[in-house]
Amino acid sequence: MGFQQGLSGVGAAAKQLDVIGNNVANSSTVGFKQSRAEFADMFAASYYGVAATQNGIGTTVQAVAQQMNQGNITITNNQMDLAISGNGFFITQTPTGTAYTRNGQFQVDKDGFVVNNGDKLMGWGPVKDSNPVKMREGELQALKVDTSMIAPVASDGGAASAADPRKISLPTQLDSRLPVIASAFNVDDPTTYNNSTSGTLYDSLGNPLTLTTYYKKTGQDQWDVYARINNPNMPTLSTTGSGSAANNPVMLSGGGTVAGTGVTVTPVNLSFNTDGSLASPTDGFAAFGTYGSIAGANPLVVTLDIGTSKDVGTTQFARTFSNKGFDQVGYAAAELTGLQVDKTGIMKARYSNGKTKDIGQVVLSNFKNPQGLQAIGANRWIETLASGSSILNNPGSSNVGLVQSGAVEDSNVDLTSELVNMITAQRFYQANAQTIKVQDAVMQTLINLR
Repeated sequence: MGFQQGLSGVGAAAKQLDVIGNNVANSSTVGFKQSRAEFADMFAASYYGVAATQNGIGTTVQAVAQQMNQGNITITNNQMDLAISGNGFFITQTPTGTAYTRNGQFQVDKDGFVVNNGDKLMGWGPVKDSNPVKMREGELQALKVDTSMIAPVASDGGAASAADPRKISLPTQLDSRLPVIASAFNVDDPTTYNNSTSGTLYDSLGNPLTLTTYYKKTGQDQWDVYARINNPNMPTLSTTGSGSAANNPVMLSGGGTVAGTGVTVTPVNLSFNTDGSLASPTDGFAAFGTYGSIAGANPLVVTLDIGTSKDVGTTQFARTFSNKGFDQVGYAAAELTGLQVDKTGIMKARYSNGKTKDIGQVVLSNFKNPQGLQAIGANRWIETLASGSSILNNPGSSNVGLVQSGAVEDSNVDLTSELVNMITAQRFYQANAQTIKVQDAVMQTLINLR
């Protein structure tokens, strides 16, 4: 028995205790991955050595291997907290280069960048002016939130055509069982029309406008549709009903003129086939002309896409009147109110007008050998030759997991197991120290021989 075996054992036990102590210390560290000490035996190099006569000369710590298994997911209700469910790492830009992390405790800094301890989260940025928004995949960039106000968008886009349908969609279901109304239409008299429905439009300044459409049955399979706009930012209509465009609310005519109550307006005529589908207008567009709106705003072209499809367009069946859906792209000016990230990493900005906007996409990285990554502290790893090159993928695709917003991944340290391992390592240390003590006693006996 020599001293080297005992010394190597004591050194290995001390290293194991260091690893266990580091695991225990980081048992509450978000995104931390525990390590384990892996040992290997040592033999003296001898060309003619035979296993039957060769004594081992101790042990060594061959590796401190990171365990990349999934940690528990904890809900935080902070939408900027992100957890990865499955494989992969967040990509961050540090002052010294690119790093990778499982710590998803992100926030927005004063410049609008999404950061974690100052490191910028990387991903795909949106293609400029794309509608719907597309991501510029393949070009990593720091994800940034534009905190400035978004400008209003008007609800129309000019005259309608089959190739360029208007952005105001209002298909309805008209009841074929209703009796014909012979009296002249009067917006203030509900007995002069069968049904009505409303929706909100916006002018070029973002002023909300209430569009109300009125439906009057004039004969078998025949209907007249009237439209009126009420602008809360304009003076109310005068009692004389002069028909001035400056008065409010105003009736719109199918001929394109603006008129007030008391002025004869031309409705849009609808006719239906015997199967309930729309026969005319054949292109499915009800043109109500131009609304002047408030001073300084562009005139609003009010053309409704009422649709010709029996499934989603305007129809006449033996069933109760209903609004099949009101859709338009306009909105008022708005401020940023929050952020959210979906499971595929798409980052959406929420605004005070209820709109959302895709502003980027979180990208995940994976490696052929994640255990080969080098830990550099602050829950970060960097790429090495042993890990292989970074493989980029959108969350949920190929070999990476999904992103969960409003949650973080806990440390994967099993504290109970680590405490038991600590007791075992302590015994390992004591036993190896005992072999040194015994060897010392043997040497003392030899020295005391006369």
